[in-house]
Amino acid sequence: MFQRISLGLFVNSRKTQNILPKINVTSLAGSIEQNPLESEISPPITTKSNIYAAGPRKLSFMSTFEKPKQVWLENLSTVDEEKLSILDVHPQVFGVLPRLDIISRNIRWQTLYGRVDLNQAPSRAELPGGGRKPWPQKGLGRARHGSIRSPLFKGGGKAHGPRAPKSHLFMLSFDARLMGLTTTLSVKLAQDDLHIVESLDIPTDEKEYMEQLVESRNWGPSVLFVDEEDKMPRNITKATDSIKHINLMPVYGLNVYSMLKHETLVLTLAALERIEHQLLMNIHRNKSAKTEGRYLPSRQ
Repeated sequence: MFQRISLGLFVNSRKTQNILPKINVTSLAGSIEQNPLESEISPPITTKSNIYAAGPRKLSFMSTFEKPKQVWLENLSTVDEEKLSILDVHPQVFGVLPRLDIISRNIRWQTLYGRVDLNQAPSRAELPGGGRKPWPQKGLGRARHGSIRSPLFKGGGKAHGPRAPKSHLFMLSFDARLMGLTTTLSVKLAQDDLHIVESLDIPTDEKEYMEQLVESRNWGPSVLFVDEEDKMPRNITKATDSIKHINLMPVYGLNVYSMLKHETLVLTLAALERIEHQLLMNIHRNKSAKTEGRYLPSRQ
């Protein structure tokens, strides 16, 4: 019978019962999943190799000359930081060359596509009055005019003034947006501002717990938590509801502006898998495919 340990390690209790002393499962509450068929379980073997207890991640599209990047898997169940294991992440997503120009183009695109100018200068047709000819066409030796609302007159209309609403929307190229995400994720990892956690489950919904957790781990004043789905756990949702500098975001809403706005980026394991899958699929997509095919969701 195999027992499951919280770090992903499976221990054969039949083989180890003569080697390791058995302890009551109640003493390991919270760290070992209780087996309903047995009342006792052998503790996990604490050796140096147990840091890879969860096993190496299978990374797709890996080149022979590339080495995976590594990041710690942490917990949120306690205020103090606890290292659970080491994860391999893809170098094409978390280890690309920093391109500040690409990041700048993404930030400009995100800040401008939602901007709409409402400034408007009235034209001569929109001003009241001016229907009467100010003076006769001939006989006075003055320049000929047909309306006092002409742009030539003081108080007249604007010939080529701003017209509302004016949108500043423009579309950044697909490759630039894709490179912006990989570049920002790589910068976050290089600056030690990227953290991976098992899940967003915390033991309490108190606001003070999240504040103490962020302060004890030196995560910076602003933290962005990213999960695979938009339905977040109740405790962390309630705990961060009144904290303006700690935000929750589903993985489909992850963007360059939000990652740079927050000093620390925290991803769950499910979000990490989803991000790598989506970005690698688009990086290695067949470029000869139809353009509209690029924006279709991936098939699992």
